[in-house]
Amino acid sequence: MDVASSSIFATKSNPDKILRVARSKRYPDEIWWCIACIIFTVALFNRGSWVISHLVARYGSTAVSDAEGGRASAPRHFSLRRLPLAIVNAYRVIAFRWTLNIGSSFTLNVAEVAVTCGYIITLFTWDLINTTDVSGHKFDIKYWDNRAGTIAASQLPLIVALSMKNNIISLITGLSYVHRMAARVLFVLVWKRLILDFVPLDLHTRTRGMGAGMLFGFGRGDHVYHLDSDFPPSNPGAGVRVFLFVHFILVFILLLSCYFHADNFSANGFYFGTYVWPSFLFWGLDRFIRFIRVVVFNHLYFAFSSKANALDATVELLSPHFVRLRLSRPPHFHWAPGQTAFLTVPSASTFPLESHPFTISSVDTTLCFGAREPAGDLEKTDLGETVPYWKELVFLVKVREGFTKSLAKAAQSGKKVKVFVDGPYGFSPDLSCDDSVVLIAGGSGVSYTLAIFLGILDKAHNNSTKCRKVVFVWMIRDATHIEWVSKTLSKALEIAPSHLEISIRLYVTAGEPLPASNPSAWDDDSVHSISEGTAVGKSRPSSLLSFSAVQVMQGRPDLRALLRDEVAVNTGRLSVTVCGSQSIARACRAALRLSPSVALNGGPSVFLHVESFGYADP
Repeated sequence: MDVASSSIFATKSNPDKILRVARSKRYPDEIWWCIACIIFTVALFNRGSWVISHLVARYGSTAVSDAEGGRASAPRHFSLRRLPLAIVNAYRVIAFRWTLNIGSSFTLNVAEVAVTCGYIITLFTWDLINTTDVSGHKFDIKYWDNRAGTIAASQLPLIVALSMKNNIISLITGLSYVHRMAARVLFVLVWKRLILDFVPLDLHTRTRGMGAGMLFGFGRGDHVYHLDSDFPPSNPGAGVRVFLFVHFILVFILLLSCYFHADNFSANGFYFGTYVWPSFLFWGLDRFIRFIRVVVFNHLYFAFSSKANALDATVELLSPHFVRLRLSRPPHFHWAPGQTAFLTVPSASTFPLESHPFTISSVDTTLCFGAREPAGDLEKTDLGETVPYWKELVFLVKVREGFTKSLAKAAQSGKKVKVFVDGPYGFSPDLSCDDSVVLIAGGSGVSYTLAIFLGILDKAHNNSTKCRKVVFVWMIRDATHIEWVSKTLSKALEIAPSHLEISIRLYVTAGEPLPASNPSAWDDDSVHSISEGTAVGKSRPSSLLSFSAVQVMQGRPDLRALLRDEVAVNTGRLSVTVCGSQSIARACRAALRLSPSVALNGGPSVFLHVESFGYADP
């Protein structure tokens, strides 16, 4: 009798093995159906919320009183008709603003914890159910140790798909943190399987499995360090490069090890390596799409056209630690305020093809003063020196080490650089249905809130937004940093429609003592020196300060008082968008943990968008 025949005979003669093999194949499929249903449900709610918001913005709401029409002067009184609104606001507070803070740089809100726990319960439930053998022994280890491995293998394509830049799941659901969540859960599941099954396996299978588990551990540890912790202040750029290189190599070897390990097992002709190889397909598809996008958006470079130089970027040194990079809008490239683009600058990169993400600080406008015109006609508009923010792609970059330091050197030389653009990516908050908007930024976070502000202004000119009030808050360490965006803000105030109320509040924190309990609190991520000018060797008063809408104050703002005051004077929909350090984000979340009575008594429905790690409060 040959080996295959004896294996089949052994399986048929062992009823426990028949059950184990059948369930090891069926349960991962059932988990996938469960996950697919959850994704569909979340996507349905996400899209439904978007549709309802736009219908309310277009036709008005008949479900609530006129006091919620967005007028700050509307009377406020108690009404049970606002009970559904109060319940929704209470849900937002509990799910997105109550948080679990881990250290000074990592925060999980209740929604993230709930999704993680739900995913853990799902996987471990299918791993541990029906584990009683035919003799009646409960939780037979032979039933659930192998099953843990097959379940883990089946989830690898999901983790890879969620990590891609072109991520359809995050696009339709609005969830941007589930990649790390799924990887952490699988890390526990994989090591449980390896520890329990290490001894019975043969040497080759044991080596592949243990190698995959160790790589998973190293890869996850590096991933946690990169995304959930601050880089060492001495050389953060090096940390990024090390992460990108190590993470890519380890994950690639991990997937190979998992494939060969899983493919060593089969059930009725089905080899479990089939669960793993789609991971390579997803990765390759993402890279292919990114390559096509780069070619389409930068086709003049690839066509070796005489117009190729028109795509070269201008790099300006605003201060020794802050760079502005701007380039002509690539053909067919469109974006929403707050989105990012990946830039490949061969002359400033350690590796010619490495790309780096930066927030787009300009606006993709259709206004008459910002209509797309040939590059040579840019200066003929009435925008003066601020034309890049309405006519080009603009990126505000903080100088650290490595790539950004090379950009600063290029700015000092005064030479243009070749830039390949890939994007846009990321979440853009839709504020068109909001009556009042508060934008809060710390230091270089202004690159995000500035784009949101210009986007609101664009829609206000087109009458495509309900917004009637904007409060722009920016925390900086030195008053001279106002010059980084002063001309753009000045022009924005000049062309702002009269029906849009604008308040710009600038807080200069230089000289303020840091809290002894947490020296990094309120770190605005801007330059820590007060001796730098607006550009190297230059310093002059800002014309922005001549506007009555602009206030400059010394010290750190009381974000709780600021936000509570806005809640007190506004009705309708109030949106708060934050981009800054974790300390700033935590302060804003804490300030907006409002009682349901606020909505019941005619107060605003409050939305919070936090850009720290891409999490959003819908």
